[in-house]
Amino acid sequence: MSDGLVTVFGGSGYLGRWIAQRLAQEGATVRAVCRRPDNVALAAGNGAGGEIVPLYADVRDETTVAAAVAGADAVVNAVGLYVEHDAETFDAVHVQGALHVARTSARTGVDRLVHVSGIGVNEASSSPYLRARALGEAVVWDVFGEATILRPSAVFGPDDAFLSALNGIVRSLPVVPLFGRGDTRLQPVYVGDVAAAVAAVLDRPETRAGIYELGGPEVFRYRELIEMLSAQLQRRRILLPLPFWLWDLLARLAAILPSPPLTRDQVALMRRDNVVGGSMPNLNDLGVTPTAIRSVLAERARRTS
Repeated sequence: MSDGLVTVFGGSGYLGRWIAQRLAQEGATVRAVCRRPDNVALAAGNGAGGEIVPLYADVRDETTVAAAVAGADAVVNAVGLYVEHDAETFDAVHVQGALHVARTSARTGVDRLVHVSGIGVNEASSSPYLRARALGEAVVWDVFGEATILRPSAVFGPDDAFLSALNGIVRSLPVVPLFGRGDTRLQPVYVGDVAAAVAAVLDRPETRAGIYELGGPEVFRYRELIEMLSAQLQRRRILLPLPFWLWDLLARLAAILPSPPLTRDQVALMRRDNVVGGSMPNLNDLGVTPTAIRSVLAERARRTS
């Protein structure tokens, strides 16, 4: 795709910006598609090689999706919704939106489709988010049988939501509450590695109709991540285990707020491990060497010191 046209849905999002920049640096012309295209120019700008072109579309509106896909050689759906708001529901975005992107891509003869999902998706999950992600994968493959699905673990990087939130907790709270005993296993993946995986998929025909689970080189328990961040920030913190039933109750109470700091889906996600399956193809199979979270933390510490 070094000289092709790639449409990236979710182009103003954290992951979408990295994907767009990586593809542009490799020479592709990238349509960074989102509902607020002005944010793309401010957040991403042009890559070193190709060009990033901001464009409006809403995955819930198939007419705007068709305009964004027209003429593209490849399409990447990196749209992510983690908290529902009014008409922005998991079903509308991760199922119907995914269907619109895949169906339009198939109708217009797009050669490659990359659909970004997540580790742990399951149509039988108690989490509406994970159920919607799983149904989204199903509808994508139903209408675009050669789509490639990428399932990243928790994504980290500069100014991310994952590490920034944990940093804020460690900095501000002398006592850090844990989900359960803090034993949930996570395999955070560097945002640049996920972007590199997208580029690798588009360059490799053999990745068609494949599923790749993307995780970092290390698996951490949630407790260990908090301890590592505390040491990096030179903060001594008391870790307080809290049962999941209490987290569920807190999430129910928080749901009445306009922007709840905690949701029941977030609690559900922390009930189960989020690691790459041993039998699944991964970053190494795409020729991408996973970046250690410790190296990114060390670089962040050097920049802020």
